[in-house]
Amino acid sequence: MLVEMAGLGFSHVELSHGIRAALVPGILKAVEEKVVRVSSTHNFCPLPPGVMHAAPNLFEPSGTRRDEIELWRYHTKRSIDFAAKVGAKVLVCHLGHVGFFWFNPVPRLEARIEENPNVGRGDDPVYREQLDRVMAKIRRRMPAYLDRMRASVEAVFDYATACGITLGFENREKIDELPLDDEYPAFMASFPATAPIGYWHDTGHADIKEGAGLLAHRDHLEMMAPRLVGFHLHDVSADGRDHQALGTGQIDFDMVSRFWRPEHRLTIELSPRVEADGVLASRRRVESLLAARAL
Repeated sequence: MLVEMAGLGFSHVELSHGIRAALVPGILKAVEEKVVRVSSTHNFCPLPPGVMHAAPNLFEPSGTRRDEIELWRYHTKRSIDFAAKVGAKVLVCHLGHVGFFWFNPVPRLEARIEENPNVGRGDDPVYREQLDRVMAKIRRRMPAYLDRMRASVEAVFDYATACGITLGFENREKIDELPLDDEYPAFMASFPATAPIGYWHDTGHADIKEGAGLLAHRDHLEMMAPRLVGFHLHDVSADGRDHQALGTGQIDFDMVSRFWRPEHRLTIELSPRVEADGVLASRRRVESLLAARAL
């Protein structure tokens, strides 16, 4: 796997949340032999025993059950250990969602967005009213979930610090996932300045949220720029399909690249359906933008 990445011209990789335990010996061998270097990993990496598919939300720090929260902490610490072992400095993390036991309004709204991924870019008062109503319900239920999530991540801070790992909190594409986009600055500021955390920006998720009318991509990046540690880079087609090759969709990567800094980690995160030509074209696009920014 890593030899193939090196053959495509990549010197660094992110190990994502689809890494099965059976792959670990080969990964450690490739790292030892300097086939590639690991710039970041993604919780949970490696996957918990018996899990054979990508499962970043298998356990959530905002969960309502104590056993789920304990499992999130355990496997996050396991992922921190692995990140340190392969030389990564950032562990990308999802932070859970707001749940509804009865009358969940989210699926109906998401179905409408799926039918028209850019409905929020226009002036549709009926959609805007529906969106505002659903977001108000999410915000009313949010405090308890946010409190559990905050306590969960705080519980692994000392461990991450001791291992030299920064937790990269990733913006998400679902409207009920935490933290809500407009609350990210206050959420990050609620932790001590010494907390081993940063903001990880996913371009596709931000574009999907912009299409839903929940944020403006450039404004969100400007708001979060002081806390940025890395990026997931992928494009989004007009019909809402993300993880597409850069330059094949609607994202303005020239704008995005203006927020890149030398210390940031840039991960090209594409669908397995993207052919090698699309991977190479995406790499060339990133390289040209880095050259233009003299980075």
